[in-house]
Amino acid sequence: MPNSKDRIATEAERSSRSHDEPRLLLFMESGRNRELLVELFEPDYQVETTTNPVALETSFDCCLIGHTEFGRVASVIDAEREAANVFLPVVLLVPEGDAQSLSTTVWEYVDDVIELPAPKAALRTRIENQVRRRQTAAELDARSEELERVVEDLRLKERAINEATVGIAITDPEQDDNPIVYVNDQFEEITGYDRVDAFGRNCRFLQGEDTDEETRRVLREHIDAGEPVSVDIVNYRKTGERIWQNIDISPIRGDGDTVTNFVGFQTEITDRKLKERRLNVLNRVLSHNLKNKMNVIEGHVALLRDEFADGAEPNSLDIVTDAAVDLMGLAESVQEIERVISVEESSLTTIDLTADVLRIVDMLGDHFPDATITTSLPEGECLVDAPGIVASVEEAIENGIKHNDAPNPWVEVRIEKRDDGWVDIEIEDDGSGIPDREIEVLEGGETPLEHAERLGLWMIYWVITKAGGRFSVSTAESGGSVVELSVPGHGIDS
Repeated sequence: MPNSKDRIATEAERSSRSHDEPRLLLFMESGRNRELLVELFEPDYQVETTTNPVALETSFDCCLIGHTEFGRVASVIDAEREAANVFLPVVLLVPEGDAQSLSTTVWEYVDDVIELPAPKAALRTRIENQVRRRQTAAELDARSEELERVVEDLRLKERAINEATVGIAITDPEQDDNPIVYVNDQFEEITGYDRVDAFGRNCRFLQGEDTDEETRRVLREHIDAGEPVSVDIVNYRKTGERIWQNIDISPIRGDGDTVTNFVGFQTEITDRKLKERRLNVLNRVLSHNLKNKMNVIEGHVALLRDEFADGAEPNSLDIVTDAAVDLMGLAESVQEIERVISVEESSLTTIDLTADVLRIVDMLGDHFPDATITTSLPEGECLVDAPGIVASVEEAIENGIKHNDAPNPWVEVRIEKRDDGWVDIEIEDDGSGIPDREIEVLEGGETPLEHAERLGLWMIYWVITKAGGRFSVSTAESGGSVVELSVPGHGIDS
C-alpha cells in the first residue's frame, strides 16, 4: 500500500529516471482515491503526489487535480499553462454525478473532467490520451525549433555565399547534361547572366571561340571522373566581352560516395593574365633584344677603339662600355630572378641548407679569394622546401662581398634550426651597409621617384615571401649589414 504522505521527487531523482517514463502529478488530498490512482499508474508513470501549489511550477506531463483543491490553485494552473512552451494537460477529478453541474469556465483551466470512481481501463485510456497529446506537442515543438535552426542556418549560408567575392555555381550531374541549379550574386555580377539565364544550362555556355580546346578537355575529363579540377579559362560575359577566369570545381559526394553535385568557384583574372603576358614580353625583350643591342654597342665600341689606336681614345668610350656591361648584368639579373621565382610547385625538391651553403661558400671563396667567409651551421641536415632559398643566400653573401670596399671583405653565415620547425638564416658582413633608401623602397614599395638599384634584394624578398617566410635587413654592430631570413622547415605548414 503506498504511503499516504506527499511524494515529490527531487531534481536529482527526476534526472536519474528514464526520460521515456512520463511524470504524472496527483494534486489531491491523501485518501483512498489517491492511493488507488498511485497503484493504477505507477507501473508506467513517474507518479508524484502533493497538495503544495509550488509543485505545479515543476515539470510534469499530466496533472490530475482533485475537486477540493481546484479552486485555490486555478490561477496557478492558468499561469503555468500560459507559460508552457507546449501543451500541458490538466485533468479535474470530481465525484460521480458532479461533472454535469460544473461551470463552463472550468474548461478554461482543464482539458478533461473525470468522475470517480471510474473503470480502470477507461481511466488509464483517458490519461494516456492526454499524455500522448503532450508528447506529440513536444515532438512537434522540437521539430519546429530544429526546422527554425536549419532555416536560419541555410539563410546564413546563403547570405555568406551571396556576399562572397567569387562567383559560385552548383550543378546537378544526376540531370541530363549536368545543368546549373544554383548561382550566387557574384556569378551574376561577373558573367552578366542572371539566375533565370543560367539555370538549366551546362556551364560551358560561358565558353566561346577563344576558349582553349585543351582546357575544355581537362575540365571534361575531370568532371566525368568526379574529380576536382582547377584551370584558367577564357569565358564570355552576356555582353560578349572576353574575360579570363580561374575556375575551381569540386565534387560533392553523398551516400555511397556518389557525386550528387559539383560546386564551381569563379574568379576573374583578366588583369592578372594581361600582366603575365606583359611580363613575358618584357622578359623576352630583356633576354633577347637588349642583349643583341648591347652586343652591337660593344662591337662598335671595339671598332672605335681601333680608330683611336694612337692613344687619343676619348673617356666616353669607357663610359659607354661600363654602361653596356651594367645593362647586360641587369638583363642577366632579371632573367635569373624570373628563373628562380617561376619554379613550379610540382617541381619542388627538398633542400639541405647545410650542404648547399657549404657548396656556395667554397664556390664564392674561389671566386673572391681575398674575402673571408665563415659559417655557423647546424649539425647534420637542415631541410627546407623553400624554392630559391639557395640562390637568395648566395645573393646575400655575394652582395656582402661585392659592395664592400675593404681589401679583405668578411661575411659570416649563421643558420639555426628552431624548436618550432622553422629555420633562421643570418648573413652578416663588415661592409658599409645597405643604403637606407634601398631598405625603405623594399619595405614601402617602389615609386617613380624612389626605386631600388639592387635587384638582388627584391629577389630575396620575393623568394622568402613565396615560401611564407620573413625577411629583414638591419645594421650590424660593426656598421655592416645583417640580412635575416626565416623559412618553414621541411614538412611543416607555412
